[in-house]
Amino acid sequence: MEKREDLETILPYLPLKIQDSSLSWPSPHLVEVLEAMSKGPSQSQVDSGQTLSDSISDMRQALSFTSHLSFSSALQGYALFFDEKMSKEESSRCFNEVLPAMACLLLRFPSLLELHYLNSENLINGTKTGLRVLGHNKAGIVFLSQELIGALLSCSFFCLFPVETRGSNRLPTINFDKLFGSLVNTGRNEHQENKIKCIIHYFKRLSSCIPPGFVSFERKILSLQQDSSGLEACPDEDFWRKSTINLCPVEVHTSGLIEDQSIEALEVDFANKNLGGGALRKGCVQEEIRFMINPELIAGMLFLPTMEVTETIEVVGAERFSHYTGYSSSFRFSDDYIDTKEIDVYGRRKTRIVAIDALRHPGISQYKLECLLRETNKALSGFLHVCKKQNNGQCIDHEDGVGIATGNWGCGAYGGDPELKSLLQWLAVSQARRPFMSYYTFGFEALHNLNQVTELVLSKGWTVGDLWKKLVKYSNERLRSKKRKESKLGLFDWLISIKSA
Repeated sequence: MEKREDLETILPYLPLKIQDSSLSWPSPHLVEVLEAMSKGPSQSQVDSGQTLSDSISDMRQALSFTSHLSFSSALQGYALFFDEKMSKEESSRCFNEVLPAMACLLLRFPSLLELHYLNSENLINGTKTGLRVLGHNKAGIVFLSQELIGALLSCSFFCLFPVETRGSNRLPTINFDKLFGSLVNTGRNEHQENKIKCIIHYFKRLSSCIPPGFVSFERKILSLQQDSSGLEACPDEDFWRKSTINLCPVEVHTSGLIEDQSIEALEVDFANKNLGGGALRKGCVQEEIRFMINPELIAGMLFLPTMEVTETIEVVGAERFSHYTGYSSSFRFSDDYIDTKEIDVYGRRKTRIVAIDALRHPGISQYKLECLLRETNKALSGFLHVCKKQNNGQCIDHEDGVGIATGNWGCGAYGGDPELKSLLQWLAVSQARRPFMSYYTFGFEALHNLNQVTELVLSKGWTVGDLWKKLVKYSNERLRSKKRKESKLGLFDWLISIKSA
């Protein structure tokens, strides 16, 4: 095992070691704690939130993890959640069934990971799929079994991942300490409690039956052109202006949610540049909610560093486990969800999610050419079909007929212009030769005439290049009007006015 390049990249971020050419837990005492926990409260004495927090502290000490002041809040949070926020019936089930099943997974974690590396050699002929850090500026894909993901997330629950070098290597938080710690002394935190309920529900399902499938995580990098020196470069303004590709049809939904769409489509995660955003902290908007109802997405946070300008992350096969209601502070776990998506030839559910991060608080600068290019290229990186050069030029995912399901990307807390961002995404969907864009407006009043605008543009037979030039012209006028402090038509009204002229 020690000679594997992929394992070498990820081993510093795992709580395991290599001994006698095999992976193992480094502490016999930690193994003893897990063995006792696997046999239930009669052996482990873990029958309350307080004893659970004591056990977590014990396991971390066995790994020689240093304690810090903020972690004491996490331990209080575990005790608070299981002793006060859960019903006695639910808490009892967790201690008698769920935690023992998680401990069993952790005892098998070293052998599961070894089996993963053995199977990764032949999963896709000619393509590396082993668990490794998928760093910057290098496309790659990792396939994980749902069982192995269960073990990884069990490590997160017990806060067993080392954290010292994660930040310096631009890897997001992966342990659950901040998630549970946020329950302590933070005022109204019902949404945080309900995020944890989604996670606990996931582990309950695992304790009943471990899913047999796989989930793939891919770093996608946009590079379509060659510059004067022959190096690959991103599409520039000339590329978009000269595009003769036809604009695709648009389906506008004034109600409903992206994750509830029933057709086969690539679903957009309005992502933070750090995958998962505040999912394991206090965040509770679109990306964070998606990571709670599809908890297997969290596994990608272990090995996927910050996304660069031309990079996106696509996840295929993450199972959904929960229903929910509300948004942000009103978010509530509501019920079990049975995912009925079909399975592909690689054992993945046909759930495709792409994480694309938008400009944050761009203000008037979002109308500058460099910002238009940044957003359109970022979306194009996410929407392009997945083909593997290292697999003899063959596509791993045959995506004929798979459109894009999206919405107000970067338009909430990030402050983007929803009219502009909807049409920039339309350009990228069309340039990627996707058959349709299914757009969910989430009731934004600014988008009440999106359907009218897209139908008008399509009726005129505009290409991607035609619409791009109109968006650049509008943006230039918007910038000039700002300097003169003039009022300015919104983009949709402007498009309707020039088509009516």
